[in-house]
Amino acid sequence: MTNGWHSLPFPVPSGQIGGHEGVGIVQKLGPGSEIGTVKLGDRVGIKWAAAMCGTCMPCRNGFDGHCTMFKVSGYFTPGTFAQYALAPANYVTSIPEKLGSADAAPLLCAGLTSYSALRKCGANSGDWVVISGAGGGLGHLAVQIGARGMAYRIIGLDHGSKEALVKDCGAEHFLDITKFSSSEDLAKEIQKLTDGQGAASVVVCAGVNAAYAQGLGMLAFGGTMVCVGIPDGERKEIGNAFPANLVGSQKRIVGSSIGSQREAIEILAMAARGVVRTHYRLDKLENLTEVFQEMEENKMEGRVWVCFALKRRD
Repeated sequence: MTNGWHSLPFPVPSGQIGGHEGVGIVQKLGPGSEIGTVKLGDRVGIKWAAAMCGTCMPCRNGFDGHCTMFKVSGYFTPGTFAQYALAPANYVTSIPEKLGSADAAPLLCAGLTSYSALRKCGANSGDWVVISGAGGGLGHLAVQIGARGMAYRIIGLDHGSKEALVKDCGAEHFLDITKFSSSEDLAKEIQKLTDGQGAASVVVCAGVNAAYAQGLGMLAFGGTMVCVGIPDGERKEIGNAFPANLVGSQKRIVGSSIGSQREAIEILAMAARGVVRTHYRLDKLENLTEVFQEMEENKMEGRVWVCFALKRRD
């Protein structure tokens, strides 16, 4: 546990087991869960939001990932970096038979978060959508979902070392952010690529303040910037978000995190059809510290899946 979100009000219990995006086989059912849809031997996933009540305002409005119970896997409840984990039978997500466990696991948070953000971005098929942080764990999934699943024209932004991955995921254009000296120069290049109009949406998967300061300048009239990545450290306002600019250009800023059970089912079904596939590698639990260090240094492409043997119950 790196406790990297120390700037947010997430009190992590001492000695907590981390991990989410877990996939496993149902080995035992607790009292009352037998009447649900989950059976012994089913392969299911545990999402970042590990539980929901079904009766609070967010749940009733389709935002069960923001349930006021707010049971976060690996934060408020023991997570999935373990051979066995507990989860509410009414909120695990069934894994499609055609989808491998390693392919499914990252979709339970990264894929779900990216898909939910794109559903909120306000773009129509054929519109230009910019993905900031396009080569990261969320970003490379957002590129695939947007380009292949929602018919958006994708422009990916990231470090130049990730260009091949981003284009392979379906981006029509890639811009190396290290080649631009200012937000204005980057916005001008986006304008050129979009025939002078700007993008219908910018989805900021990168967890850095500079990415947010750049975002509004890339948008077309009436465009939407979707906030996904959370910068660490001192909180800062979104640069250039002046009321007069937003009013005059009719631009919007929307927040998005995680997604609903319905969206989880939809993104897994999309993956089972071959529309989206996580770029990942398998690793062992004992290498977890090194994996987190790689993430901190922004050297990771896609996702790392920590693997245990999955055994069907007889």
